[in-house]
Amino acid sequence: MELSNFYTYAFLLTPATVLELPVGIGDMVLLISHAGVSALVEPEVSSESLQNDDERLIQAVLSHDRVVCELFRQTTILPLRFGTSFASKESLLTHLESHAEEYLEKLRQLNGKAEYMLKFIPRTLDEPNITPEAGGRQYFLAKKQRYQTQQDFQIAQTAEWDRAVHLITQIYKSAIVVQPEGEDARIYLLVSRQDEPLLAEQFLAWQKACSRWELQLGLALPPYHFI
Repeated sequence: MELSNFYTYAFLLTPATVLELPVGIGDMVLLISHAGVSALVEPEVSSESLQNDDERLIQAVLSHDRVVCELFRQTTILPLRFGTSFASKESLLTHLESHAEEYLEKLRQLNGKAEYMLKFIPRTLDEPNITPEAGGRQYFLAKKQRYQTQQDFQIAQTAEWDRAVHLITQIYKSAIVVQPEGEDARIYLLVSRQDEPLLAEQFLAWQKACSRWELQLGLALPPYHFI
């Protein structure tokens, strides 16, 4: 019976050596190759059936991330978002034929690199409570002073963020900046794996320069934001 519904996890250079292929959503995965590019796929995965079962859908999303990360630890990849699928082997091969040159160039650019998420979590100003017992005028002045202090803190916090963005994007030209929304802001960095110790040093310097923010540096991940 001819296979169909080729759920696709990632594209990669056709490997010269054997890779350790993990178990996928429901079965073993395999490589389909053409024009120097391979697709890591799992046949017979029905996206529709997954969408109709919340528990299976959650497990499938987790399996997708696990498979992509396991492959990424072995070689450079173009990771695909959850839900990417090709109806037949022929349609997948046609896609590889059409995009081989583009994918080969992208894989060359990403070789040896990983994505790191730098998260900026805004700190809050710790101020004592103001009680009305302080007296009418004193209470009013204390509230006014606290408001001004909060405004000054927020202005300084924004200035720290702006300086950090300027500095980081000067060092990492491809950085993707996600402006503060709600609780935090993020900067995605594409960094050579061999430069990870340098990145760790830079992170400490950035945290020191941004005392009004708590910074968090994520682990090396497949470059989802850079494909």
